[in-house]
Amino acid sequence: VQLQASGGGQVQAGDSLSLSCAASARNFNRYAMGWFRQAPGKEREFVAAISYSTASIYYADSVKGRFTASRDNAKNTVYLQMNSLKPEDTAVYYCAAGPYTSPTPDPYNYWGQGTQVTVSS
Repeated sequence: VQLQASGGGQVQAGDSLSLSCAASARNFNRYAMGWFRQAPGKEREFVAAISYSTASIYYADSVKGRFTASRDNAKNTVYLQMNSLKPEDTAVYYCAAGPYTSPTPDPYNYWGQGTQVTVSS
């Protein structure tokens, strides 16, 4: 499975961005998808996860109410809509695919290359 994240950029605090992650997998709808981020000098942290059927979606407390994860299995794509962005959201954002949703990186077998999000105050 190859994952290609896109949509990052540089915005002002309060702005919105929409990230996409396109997957090259015949059975994309069998994978749970996760979004993680890593800021300079910090460990990779969980952002959101969505089950293969979208029945379960989880968010980190820091983004709950501002970010929305979704997926379109027909397009092999998962999305992360980010609203009310804050400077502390600045990081490289990664999408990942695995057998089940998890707030830890361990079960995710496949990772995208990351897309930079920079939020200035």
